[in-house]
Amino acid sequence: MSRLNVGNLFNENEDGAPVVSGISTFSSPHYFVPPSGSTAQRPSNPGEGMIRFNTDSGHLEYYTGTHWADVITNNNELGNQLVTNSAGGTGHRGLFAGGLTPTIVDRIDYISISTQGNSQDFGDLVSATRLAAGCASAIRGIFAGGNSPSPTKSNKIDLVTIASTGNALDFGNLTRATNQHAGCSNSTRGITAGGDSDPAVTDIIDYITIASTGDAVDFGNLLAAREQLSACASSVRGIFGGGYGGFSAHNTIQYITISTTGNSQDFGDLTTNRTFAGSCSNSTRGLWGGGMYPTPNNTLIDFVTIASTGNAQDFGDLTSTGRFLLDACSSSTRGVFGGGYTGLLVDTIDFVTILTTGNGVDFGNLQSTTHSAAACSNGHGGL
Repeated sequence: MSRLNVGNLFNENEDGAPVVSGISTFSSPHYFVPPSGSTAQRPSNPGEGMIRFNTDSGHLEYYTGTHWADVITNNNELGNQLVTNSAGGTGHRGLFAGGLTPTIVDRIDYISISTQGNSQDFGDLVSATRLAAGCASAIRGIFAGGNSPSPTKSNKIDLVTIASTGNALDFGNLTRATNQHAGCSNSTRGITAGGDSDPAVTDIIDYITIASTGDAVDFGNLLAAREQLSACASSVRGIFGGGYGGFSAHNTIQYITISTTGNSQDFGDLTTNRTFAGSCSNSTRGLWGGGMYPTPNNTLIDFVTIASTGNAQDFGDLTSTGRFLLDACSSSTRGVFGGGYTGLLVDTIDFVTILTTGNGVDFGNLQSTTHSAAACSNGHGGL
């Protein structure tokens, strides 16, 4: 004899489904199939705790009472719990690659984002590079383009396996040689946008399939040519903020849908014009910290809700005044800002808790004072 025990049974519009009482648990040795649909098909009046499969992102998601959030199914735990510095313990791993120290370097640093402490050596890029763009899947880190000693603008793409350590390998090439551009990704695609390309600043957006190797493909175009902009992502959207173009710094935020191709669309504005800021995200919020305009005096951290559109709001401040040419990476809970320039090169690493607001807290230090590195992690908001 079989038995059906259901506490509440209703459709998403709550308009007449039957009620069967008596359930407190669900058990099966096999599986169950939750409701599914695209982001656009989410319930118009969701209740706290609702769970569904998002066919756009390929993730389970639940409604917190204020927003839809991804269910984290893989923490990608890394590190040795017997080690007391930042590479020890468990949690997602953040990488900072290349930069100026004051010479251009090929070094890659890594941290365990859930801990605090100084970075450790991961390996080396294929060649010394600064002003590159970083992005990542849960497995691979990607560093694209940049400014090398020769040539001054590069189209190279490097890859590393984040859970290991070791030197980068060649992935392929961008569609153009560029530096001072922005990178973001979901679990499948890596995106780079804008930058300083010969003969001028560009509006080009490229994409790669991270799990493969090969050259980048044209995705579309930004709203206007921009360099010195910063990017972050959810699993659905890539967000680009700030930048320099047309002899002016800008506060524009624009977005793309990563799984498609096409031109970016207007999202809103940052709280101030910014160039050379650091940007990171979890699945819900995107952050921009620091930056330069019109002088290096910006300590502000802005945030946006990625699934919506609108202007950024104030989050808090970084620990040091006047910091730009920094970079950022993240886990599902923490945003980390590393390096930068304040008139002097700095090795500072700050962190914030993304779903709160407040000022940055000291995390530790990079291996040396560094600015214009590229960063990525295997726990960011696009995964």
